[in-house]
Amino acid sequence: MDSRVSELFGGCCRPGGGPAVGGTLKARGTGSSSGCGGPKGKKKNGRNRGGKANNPPYLPPEAEDGNIEYKLKLVNPSQYRFEHLVTQMKWRLQEGRGEAVYQIGVEDNGLLVGLAEEEMRASLKTLHRMAEKVGADITVLREREVDYDSDTPRKITEVLVRKVPDNQQVVNYSDSRTAEEICESSSKMITFIDLAGHHKYLHTTIFGLTSYCPDCALLLVSANTGIAGTTREHLGLALALKVPFFIVVSKVDLCAKTTVERTVRQLERVLKQPGCHKVPMLVTSEDDAVTAAQQFAQSPNVTPIFTLSSVSGESLDLLKVFLNILPPLTNSKEQEELMQQLTEFQVDEIYTVPEVGTVVGGTLSSGICREGDQLVVGPTDDGCFLELRVCSIQRNRSACRVLRAGQAATLALGDFDRALLRKGMVMVSPEMNPTICSVFEAEIVLLFHATTFRRGFQVTVHVGNVRQTAVVEKIHAKDKLRTGEKAVVRFRFLKHPEYLKVGAKLLFREGVTKGIGHVTDVQAISAGEAQANMGF
Repeated sequence: MDSRVSELFGGCCRPGGGPAVGGTLKARGTGSSSGCGGPKGKKKNGRNRGGKANNPPYLPPEAEDGNIEYKLKLVNPSQYRFEHLVTQMKWRLQEGRGEAVYQIGVEDNGLLVGLAEEEMRASLKTLHRMAEKVGADITVLREREVDYDSDTPRKITEVLVRKVPDNQQVVNYSDSRTAEEICESSSKMITFIDLAGHHKYLHTTIFGLTSYCPDCALLLVSANTGIAGTTREHLGLALALKVPFFIVVSKVDLCAKTTVERTVRQLERVLKQPGCHKVPMLVTSEDDAVTAAQQFAQSPNVTPIFTLSSVSGESLDLLKVFLNILPPLTNSKEQEELMQQLTEFQVDEIYTVPEVGTVVGGTLSSGICREGDQLVVGPTDDGCFLELRVCSIQRNRSACRVLRAGQAATLALGDFDRALLRKGMVMVSPEMNPTICSVFEAEIVLLFHATTFRRGFQVTVHVGNVRQTAVVEKIHAKDKLRTGEKAVVRFRFLKHPEYLKVGAKLLFREGVTKGIGHVTDVQAISAGEAQANMGF
């Protein structure tokens, strides 16, 4: 979806939060309505009703991939047609990993025709039957009358189809006693990872952004404080790692309205700067939240901004609507491709649980992991990979038998010696024949350095879940680097070898020195060479 969706379904949700005029729009996600219309969409040659030259707005043509489906109408389909529609819904739900959005009253080419009330009622009834057939539920997100010159009012309806029943309520410890009960009674699971906001713990924040592979980041800004130094730093990290983000301005109950508006204006200025190139979108209504969720998923440049209070609850429901509707940011095709690869699990946390033994937590980067799988873990300090067996798997504190690429979980390893494990290791299939390196090259951009960046300089390197000090051995084609310059640099790890892959994103820091880049080459070594290089 592009800006034309905003024009159609929420002109008040304009970049920068500017005012809008136009018709009204009803949002029924939580049974309420809002008068938040937008300017009429662009004119395009289309159908002509009543012999008058008044052409309707339009959407982009329907895409074959993705979880968005256009339907002109679904009135009394034959049994054969109904089965075909159900199969089509299964495909859209698979593309959206359990969620799909249906635009009723829209042709495949994006032309907004609209339906009369009787036809719309019959179409929604058919859609409900289709959803029941696949074990899903539907929620009407919003409706809009199409600006046609016709005696009969015509409208289009946007419907969210979700694989499990959905009432758009948040389930937490106020409703359930344990995490297991929360998972069982929830229709959508959203995991929040609280990262440190103080500069002292910047390394923890970087580790969270690089190792946990988050779908998106929430940048929290205090309304009474405004943009601080760490705000800019965390914003820069999200941009450097290409993590989509949205902004929440909190504590609005402590400030005057003018103070909140000043903070929002500051954020808009920062987001529009050449280094960001973002389109800020101030969310002030439920309809804005729906539009923001769809555009955020479609365009990496859109940045929704929420202003709320956790004390008074002001506008907190808008954030809940946004999170509820926000679709997965990875499509099913990418997921399938990752699942076809060999197993690779990143070790981020290590525990010892009584009567269970050693447990590791992390994310499955690729492949599929099952209970009983035989894997190898490493590299150890001397560059070896050790055999182990996955005894059991838990996700969201509930037992599961199969773990798929992109999912985070904890794996029980039985009596495997915890002392042999460390953060930054990987557990992979033995067939992968994993390679390790002490020396690697990366194409980098030096974001900031007080003087000149030279050979022999030591930095802390972050690559995925790997975090280790490395020394600059060589800068190709140059003797030194200054802020803003680019080059291919050879690094050497100081402590132990690591498992790296070409193309992996890289971030390094040391004090105020910061840089980003990607791995271009790894110099694979054997376990014996690792011992010699590291002085074992």
